[in-house]
Amino acid sequence: MNDENLYHRKVLISISERQLLGEGKKRTFVLKSTSMVNKTNTASISNEKSKPIKPLAFYLPQYHPIPENDQWWQKGFTEWTNVGKAKPLFKGHNQPLLPKDLGYYDLRIPEVRAQQAEMAKEYGVYGFVYYHYWFGNGKQVLQRIAEEVLKSKEPDFPFCFCWANETWSGIWHGLSKRILAEQTYPSKQDIEQHFNYLLPFFRDERYIKVNNKPVFIVYNSEHLHENNSKYLHYFQELAIKAGFDGVYLISSHLNKEDGIKFKEMGYYGKISYAFNDAWYNSKNINRTFINRKLEKYYRHILKKEYHILRIQDANEITEALSFKSTDVDTYPQILPNWDNTPRSGKRGSIIINPTSENFEKQIHKSLDFMKAQDLQENFLFIKSWNEWAEGNILEPDMTNGYMYLETLKKILKYRS
Repeated sequence: MNDENLYHRKVLISISERQLLGEGKKRTFVLKSTSMVNKTNTASISNEKSKPIKPLAFYLPQYHPIPENDQWWQKGFTEWTNVGKAKPLFKGHNQPLLPKDLGYYDLRIPEVRAQQAEMAKEYGVYGFVYYHYWFGNGKQVLQRIAEEVLKSKEPDFPFCFCWANETWSGIWHGLSKRILAEQTYPSKQDIEQHFNYLLPFFRDERYIKVNNKPVFIVYNSEHLHENNSKYLHYFQELAIKAGFDGVYLISSHLNKEDGIKFKEMGYYGKISYAFNDAWYNSKNINRTFINRKLEKYYRHILKKEYHILRIQDANEITEALSFKSTDVDTYPQILPNWDNTPRSGKRGSIIINPTSENFEKQIHKSLDFMKAQDLQENFLFIKSWNEWAEGNILEPDMTNGYMYLETLKKILKYRS
């Protein structure tokens, strides 16, 4: 890029809030696009062993209409639909959670993606982990954004994939028996088709690699292993034939670590289950005496469901957070916040007290754990960059601003 392309272009985007917030007004906001993101990524911060720390943020490639969501939910549905209609469920509940500088963006707009990458790099995020949806027999959803990133070569920002290999159902919307898209592993031919689809991404210079192995995260490693234990072995063969030294396979945080031999399953890495363990074992402070009595009354007398909203405290979770090694490289994962009630209502869960202090403690614990390991790379996984309907974000919001990004940047600088 020459110097003429390094100036900031202002792009005015008008988005109707009628669908999002039930208003007839037009909202106009300014997105700042820049090719400065093409400069060398200096977000990697060196630790005491001089190996760079590489924070990787999970990235939801949604926020644009797709035919499947039009059919399943309503015309024009995106996660912003859930975000905009969210309501507080108790006094002091911060809903709706409103985006700040980026607004209700549409990811089909290249300038939005450029600004996200610029913002991420400025605050120390090394790369994005795009969710990738391959259901078998070539069936995909939400592939457009990654394909446009590949084709356009923009933004010039590191990325890799997390294969979200699970069946889509309506469970989070109270429709547990409704199957929207079933996850299958039908044949060797489908594995080859899957790999060949991924190959242009793997060959992209921005794609994150470890020792000439493209990083590929499998969300539900147990489900894959139980249904097709040879899948990943064939993936490795195809990668070597394509000129790589294999695929650097990482099992996600979803699966517990006790007694599972990830190395035998074909993985080089595992994202720690530690946050989930601390979270699930923390007290639900909303499970009061009255709520427990109501639950019994509804279930046993009225024969109806009664959902006690899960409310857990980040103070307790952060204190209990303890990372443990596995038989492969084990990478820490942290969460700045969580509130998926916009999507799930009272079936959801909330982490209260998602303060900068608690996020700071999580980062320190993660870096201490990595310092004690001899990892191939110092990947620090952060869930998530932009899961707005789960209240799980690094992106700035109207309440907290840049608090989580600023905390990340501060600690990385301090520990460098």
